[in-house]
Formats: sequence, C-alpha cells, structure tokens
Amino acid sequence: MEIATERLTIRPFKITDLQDVFNIYNNEETCRYLLHEKWTCENMQELFQKKLENCSLTKETGLSLAVVDSTSLIGDLSIWFTGVKNTVEIGYSFSVQNSGKGYATEAVSQLVKYLFKEVKVHRIQATLDARNLASQKLCERIGMRKEAHFKQDYWSKGEWTDSIVYGMLVEDLEKEDNN
Repeated sequence: MEIATERLTIRPFKITDLQDVFNIYNNEETCRYLLHEKWTCENMQELFQKKLENCSLTKETGLSLAVVDSTSLIGDLSIWFTGVKNTVEIGYSFSVQNSGKGYATEAVSQLVKYLFKEVKVHRIQATLDARNLASQKLCERIGMRKEAHFKQDYWSKGEWTDSIVYGMLVEDLEKEDNN
C-alpha cells in the first residue's frame, strides 16, 4: 500500500527508517499525550520491530505507515479495527521539526480518503488526550466531529486524564469534498 499526496508519500515502514522513527519518538513533547513513554536506545529496536510487523490492515492486526517528504521520514500513521463492524481508529505522530507546515493535515486527510474509498470502512474515529489541542484542531480541519468528552477516564503516566473521541462517516468526507 502506498499513497501519494502533493508533498508526501505514505508507505509501509522499511528497516532503514529506524533512526528517523526514533527521532520522532525520542522526544518528550511528542510523547506527552501518547500512551507510551519516549523511546530510548534500549527499547527502540523492539518498538520499531512492531511497526515493521504491522504492515497490512487486518481484523487481527493494526497497520503502521511511514510519512515521508522529499528528504526523510517525518511522521507515523496507525490504523486498527475497533471490533465494531467496519470501524477503524486512527492515530498519528509527526516530528516536532516539521510541525506547522501542514504535513499532518495533508497525510491524515489522504489516509481518511483512502480508508473510506479503498478499504470501504463505515466509520473512522480518533481518541485523544483532551489536553492535545493540536490533535483536536487536526481532526476538525479534516472534517471529523467531536462526539464525546470523557472525564478522567484513562490512567496515563501517573495521572487521570480526560479523553475526547472524534468521529467521521463517509458522508462527512463527501461534505468536506463539496466545500
């Protein structure tokens, strides 16, 4: 699977991507709202191996995809089935060096279109740490709607955190395409 956008290529991870992925996840700010701690030299091989193994989207496994600009890997997209018929959840992380350039919006928007048009999913959702305002804005930019705000529903990194769920149906994508 490969998706091309105006500036980016979205593709499965390659063994040669290890250092670029480590550079994304070895950053405290990047990992602040993620479920895992920042990567270390000691665990990066093991964690990266999981990304290499998640190379096709099935009901049993998630899919991890690299986002590459003209020079390097700048982001990571994840997709997994939720257990509800034809419903997937998406996640994304991008290097702090490339923030504010529209890359995340471009990549996630194309991923959503691909999932609706090619995979034929019924629903796409994203569950976020409520403090992650940048991620909320991204969801809204691509046409997702805020559907739920759960108070202190998740224990993460030593504290109770709020979660927000964004969702989108294929009809929502069609509305965005017509605007």
